[in-house]
Amino acid sequence: MALANIILMLLTLAFVRHQVAITEARLNVDVSYGMNEDNLPSPTAVVQLYQRNKIGKLRLFDPNPNVLTALKDSGIEVTLGTKNQDLQSIASSVDAAKTWFDTYVQPFINGVNIAYLMAGNEVVPGDLARYVLPAIQNLQSVVNSYGYSGIGVTTVVAASTLGNSYPPSSSTFSDAARTYMAGIVNFLSSSGSPLMINAYPYFAYASDPANVRLDYAQFTTTRTVVQDGSLSYSNLLNAIVDTFYWAIEKEGVTNVNLVISKSGWPSAGNGDFTTPELAQTYN
Repeated sequence: MALANIILMLLTLAFVRHQVAITEARLNVDVSYGMNEDNLPSPTAVVQLYQRNKIGKLRLFDPNPNVLTALKDSGIEVTLGTKNQDLQSIASSVDAAKTWFDTYVQPFINGVNIAYLMAGNEVVPGDLARYVLPAIQNLQSVVNSYGYSGIGVTTVVAASTLGNSYPPSSSTFSDAARTYMAGIVNFLSSSGSPLMINAYPYFAYASDPANVRLDYAQFTTTRTVVQDGSLSYSNLLNAIVDTFYWAIEKEGVTNVNLVISKSGWPSAGNGDFTTPELAQTYN
């Protein structure tokens, strides 16, 4: 089973920030619906699988009309992404964003519970990064013009946006990402939408197993592994979340929540680092 097959979306408004005295995370487990595989079941069968297992939230990476049709009247909360290649067009004008919305969202809006639109996935930093903020702004303008107050607009970023990340309190956005991230988090602060992050303790462990403990990456210790001032971390996922909070606050923004939009552990592909047992323990 590849990494894409075991990804969980943890819609966690994670109050693990250093400003909160008691760690509190509202944990709603959501499963991402990836479609870049062979021999996939039909969208109708997938929706039935979600319902049968009481999975109430779904992340769809791009607006597939067959999936959206299958989701009608299911009650499942959907986080819907744009294709990265559509960002430049959406960013070009509000009218272009409205055309995208009217094509991919409006036909399903009455029957599908769409909670968030994601303008791009992991494109900051990179060639498409410049289009993320205007795409978010244009889509937000369209959402507002329709009066859909329940739909938030955001983007998804990875740890590649970070420069310094250890310890968490020293974290900043990288020079390559900061130009874009500063504007994004400031806009999200004003709109009230969270920033979505893809967070993978696996990558930190696999790249430096001599210094990153497996039990720290896999939630199997309750003891403090990293002490950062007054903050104690017994698992790497919490530390990763806090690195983003610290980086955001260094941009002068203190009121943007984080949603862990993707996490997981591969069950094959990298020797002893990726086994079904490790994937099962992490998930």
